[in-house]
Amino acid sequence: MIIYGVMVLGLCMFVGTSIGLTLGIMLGIPGDIGGVGFSMLLLVFLTPVLKKKGWLPKASEDGIMFWNAMYIPVVIAMAATQNVAAALSGGWIAIIAGILSVVVCFALIRPLAAMAGAATSTFGDEA
Repeated sequence: MIIYGVMVLGLCMFVGTSIGLTLGIMLGIPGDIGGVGFSMLLLVFLTPVLKKKGWLPKASEDGIMFWNAMYIPVVIAMAATQNVAAALSGGWIAIIAGILSVVVCFALIRPLAAMAGAATSTFGDEA
């Protein structure tokens, strides 16, 4: 059953990379734009659905967790190296995309924390 978890992870990686490559082609950039990120988001959203339907038993979850610990950090490191090389040759669109993504992520921290039910206290106020 562990192999099914690896299959889910592999399919998410394949679909995410395909989306990233398609997005790159559409924007005229010869490379993968966010394929690893798309695959991780797909895995994050797909796993609860599969668990809810009973299609992802514990052994399959263990397969996902194994490769999550071993494979994903390596893939992200390789993709980050490629993204930096592409960004340096991408010009202004790469700089604008980087700044825009940081601004959007900063803006989404509070709403996502509220959706997760996080306390609104600051660090050090745990008393």
